[in-house]
Amino acid sequence: MVVATMVAELVIGFLTNSLALLSDAGHMATDALGLGMALAAMTVADRVSAGSHRTYGLYRLEILAALANAVLLLGVAGYVLWEAWDRLGEATTISTGPMLAAATVGLVVNIVSWRLLREGAKESLNLQGALLEVLADLWGSVGVVVAGVVIHFTGWTVVDSVVAGAIGLFILPRALRLGAQAVRILVQAAPRHIDLEQLDADLRALPGVVDVHDLHVWTLTSSMDVASVHLMIPEESSVHPVLDQARTVMRDDYGIAHATLQVEPVSHVGCREISW
Repeated sequence: MVVATMVAELVIGFLTNSLALLSDAGHMATDALGLGMALAAMTVADRVSAGSHRTYGLYRLEILAALANAVLLLGVAGYVLWEAWDRLGEATTISTGPMLAAATVGLVVNIVSWRLLREGAKESLNLQGALLEVLADLWGSVGVVVAGVVIHFTGWTVVDSVVAGAIGLFILPRALRLGAQAVRILVQAAPRHIDLEQLDADLRALPGVVDVHDLHVWTLTSSMDVASVHLMIPEESSVHPVLDQARTVMRDDYGIAHATLQVEPVSHVGCREISW
């Protein structure tokens, strides 16, 4: 559905000489590719289990697909803004009838796509990227319809370039934000919603814990945070209560269900030298 609409908008955009419609078609092309990559990445990640060479499976494919979506969006935004600026001073002839028909169909398709992706985007960065593309394209279609109506009744064709430029400016910050989120996960930065200093303090406050070091928290894929930490306890203390309490803090207070906890007696040496 999305691909068919994109092809129609592309062809009609060339025939009508509408940059706004062409920009909408280009953005819809990234929608189609982005949706395809999102579906493929999520399907492969769910089906491929961890193995000797993939200890975490292929969950990171979702993040790579999100980053690819961001790059595509930036490319489309850059092209549209360049062309819109280049055309501002040019007198153009635009056939508004086919332009309005194609933009209206595109608007309906984007509304349907947005409703289908809205819930899944709350849990997946990949689907969030696809939803952002669809949402931006939805508003792009609205802009093209408005431009078509204005040109039809006033003959003011410069509005076509203005709307195309607005579509590009609408896409740009969302693409940058999506790319930044994906890169943050790929470089294994700590999730923004987790206060590492507070987590460190909560672990130190556990009964039997005398020191905490080598604490690392990162995101494997959307809604899947993981952590590792070393906890030091007195020689005579039992390991099991400390492990259970630390796991409870990680899971219940910070949403970290997958944590690797190393419990060490205070006499143990060597770990601090290899921490980073």
